[in-house]
Amino acid sequence: MCMRRLLPAMFAVCAFGTAAAADRTLSYFPVGPIYEYRWKVLELALDHVRRDEGVAFGLRPFAEDVTQNRAVSLLQDGVIDVIALGTNDEREARMLPIKIDISRGIVGYRVFLISASDQARIARMDDEAFRKSLTFGLNSQWADVPVMRANGYTVLTSTDYESLFGMLAAHRFDALPRGIGEAAVELAARQEAYPQLTIERTRALFFPYPIYFWVNRQDAQLAARIERGLRAALADGSLRTLFEAHHAAMIEELGRSHRRVVRLDNPLLPPGSAEIDTRWWWR
Repeated sequence: MCMRRLLPAMFAVCAFGTAAAADRTLSYFPVGPIYEYRWKVLELALDHVRRDEGVAFGLRPFAEDVTQNRAVSLLQDGVIDVIALGTNDEREARMLPIKIDISRGIVGYRVFLISASDQARIARMDDEAFRKSLTFGLNSQWADVPVMRANGYTVLTSTDYESLFGMLAAHRFDALPRGIGEAAVELAARQEAYPQLTIERTRALFFPYPIYFWVNRQDAQLAARIERGLRAALADGSLRTLFEAHHAAMIEELGRSHRRVVRLDNPLLPPGSAEIDTRWWWR
């Protein structure tokens, strides 16, 4: 997803750790406010590696404006060291995953950005009308596209992430599905440009979609270190503490909401995918 225009100043330099003092500096993708948690997780895992094994890593954002598919190619070429994205068969063939779901399933819980004028109309729909009557806008490389199409939803795609908000405001489609941790952040960043957009209040979709760290298939040592760091953070509770602190407002809002949640099958999941455990934030 192309996020260069939204990068905060903190991502213009090494975001976590001091590159000059590191044994190795890792370039990572994707970058932007909605991905901040993923890199805090990596920082936490690598801090465990530093304390347990004496190996220090710095982190540097890869801030060029590239698509997810292009980023995968750059990782294969050694330009990017670590990617944090969801899984599918193609990615598992091209990269080496650390099969621990760092998102605890939260990315698969989707709410919808809509035009405020459509709030009442959509709220009156039953689930069948919601599926058959609406058109959903998505980036062509997002995981939602094949998932929603396989479950009978009509999808309109764009290759440009930013254009989706203008297309929604212009009623080119009815709803823009976003992760529950993404929607409010993205809406706030564009409130001045698109004051007519809001978050739909009555529904959510959920599909199993683990988020992994990925490295080059030749970099098994790095993959093993990241996995050891993640397992150490799970064992001592620091990963859960980070998750709950970062998502506190979202977890509180979720507890107050009364959305009908429609569960979807995910045909993208390769065999052996990480189990989805939502108990830290949902049920």
